[in-house]
Amino acid sequence: MINMGKAKSPVRIKKILIANRGEIAVRIMRTCREMGIETVAVYSDADRSSLHVRYATEAYHIGPSASSESYLRIDKILDVARISGADAIHPGYGFLSENAQFAIKCREAGVKFIGPSAESIEAMGDKISARKRMIAAGVPVVPGTTEKIVDEEEAVRIIRGIGLPVMIKASAGGGGKGMRLVRQEADIKSSIRSAKSEARTAFGDDSLYIEKYIESPHHIEFQVLADQFGDAVHLFERECSVQRRHQKVIEETPSPIMTPEVREKMGACAVAATKAANYEGAGTIEFIVDDNLNFYFLEMNTRLQVEHPITERVVGVDLVREQIRVAEGFPLPFKQKDLKMNGHSMECRIYAEDTDNNFMPNPGKITHITEPMGLGVRCDGYIHEGYTIPIYYDPMISKLIIWGRTREEVIERMRRALFEYKISGVKTSIKYLVKIMETPDFRNGTYNTHFIEKNEEFLNSKIKCDKHCEDIAMIAAFVEHAGRLQKSKLVIPHERTLGVKGWKHRGRRAGMQRL
Repeated sequence: MINMGKAKSPVRIKKILIANRGEIAVRIMRTCREMGIETVAVYSDADRSSLHVRYATEAYHIGPSASSESYLRIDKILDVARISGADAIHPGYGFLSENAQFAIKCREAGVKFIGPSAESIEAMGDKISARKRMIAAGVPVVPGTTEKIVDEEEAVRIIRGIGLPVMIKASAGGGGKGMRLVRQEADIKSSIRSAKSEARTAFGDDSLYIEKYIESPHHIEFQVLADQFGDAVHLFERECSVQRRHQKVIEETPSPIMTPEVREKMGACAVAATKAANYEGAGTIEFIVDDNLNFYFLEMNTRLQVEHPITERVVGVDLVREQIRVAEGFPLPFKQKDLKMNGHSMECRIYAEDTDNNFMPNPGKITHITEPMGLGVRCDGYIHEGYTIPIYYDPMISKLIIWGRTREEVIERMRRALFEYKISGVKTSIKYLVKIMETPDFRNGTYNTHFIEKNEEFLNSKIKCDKHCEDIAMIAAFVEHAGRLQKSKLVIPHERTLGVKGWKHRGRRAGMQRL
């Protein structure tokens, strides 16, 4: 358990380097600005004009566009922390957010890592190790192995004992990589080989384990928060079963299948799992839930999740603010009994991709963007007119978060907001998300992780032009307006429209190129 020795006085953080990019970097900076904390952005060649660079107090170039030469370079990021005088680093999600070595290097450099300890990251990052911890803590896990697969013949014997179907999974896995569903015994050995190869490429670790495959599964996760004094709470669940290729597309809270009794049991297990990991900060306990509401621990994400805003909206807690306060040494400001759910919230992930061409990424220049507004609408994004979406990173460009009093109200508000969301210059997933909102299985809340494949024909059908003829009128109006601006030669200073003051652009070291 966490050492409960003599409590140290909180130490205020004055400047945070955000070791990330895009919408999550902007989102973290917004909370920092509210807290009076200065921010440091890092950027690659491809991100010179990105909004997170413009929004930060300071911005430093750290290398070429490829993430392996920029956002994944621990040495460059720590150099910037030293030069800028940042006393803390927030990793966001992705990139180095769950890298134990990064947490160790931050500690060695005297920079506070806003997240769990390296030991917690290592313990929960390895799925086999995490399963063992959960079993010891009394948290239910999916039946399967607690040791890595070392022999294919032994794996066949183990699977015969568990019973088909099973999932073969990478111990260091995530994002659906190194994962194979096996329904026939003849496919076991080939599935092991392909999963091992993919895991080695993706994670540098080809360790695999076996889990019983849960038919008709629901993917439900619990948001948790823990401080440095051994206290932990959960902030209720998020339903994440709308997935495509094991990647989440839409999330909502509360889950439409949840009952108060099951929520209480799952929440208690989530807190127990958090304490078993000696955890501090914000994290997520992920569960697989069957049709009978039996639930099993899946994994722990030792970072902030993409979908955290829907929890913030329903519970009324700024998770980034609480991450920072925990890192400063403050205790949690609330107990479990103080946390309540208010209404319903849903998030749609907006991708720059061609949904009519096998969802291929569609990078390019944004020529126009109109974000939706109104009651209960929040947009977390990073693109702006004139910005070129790079090819080097994940194609998610924004998140549309909706709140309402009921799930039905949220769905109708989401449909309205998606209709208002206009992005020109690249293809996006917006129309595909509209189709999901219109799918009966989604509207009645009976969906599971097979939702997209079950409704593939409906989701991929063309949207009738008569339902969206307003788009044509809006585009025509915009073209006319743009023509008038060009004729009048009206120029609006870009930085001023963004409302950014005191922004600096600095090289990584003295002597590096300055803009």
